[in-house]
Amino acid sequence: MIYTRLRGEEVGQDAMGNRYYRDRKRKLAGGSVRKERRWVIFKSDPEASQVPPEWHGWLHHTSDDIPSEGGAPKRPWMKEHRPNMTGTEAAYLPPGHTLAGGRRAATTSDYEAWKPE
Repeated sequence: MIYTRLRGEEVGQDAMGNRYYRDRKRKLAGGSVRKERRWVIFKSDPEASQVPPEWHGWLHHTSDDIPSEGGAPKRPWMKEHRPNMTGTEAAYLPPGHTLAGGRRAATTSDYEAWKPE
């Protein structure tokens, strides 16, 4: 936090409350320009999957455009960004998983084992 207060310039915040910063100083002592340093301060636990795609692109220098407050325009087929839920109660468990009851759907008779001639 000390480094952020001394050197950081806040550029935005996402819907989850994470704050994004860049370095105020971009020039080296010899006058040459270096790549801008960018970072995020997470609102809750530091988990990289909490960074939305538009901010991920900005952090990794894929885009120099700072994402707008509302984010990119949403298409009807796009889902909301969700962080990785592995290891939580909201994790996906396929049918038949041990933690989801351990019972698979009964197989149908469409399977025919191969028999060598």
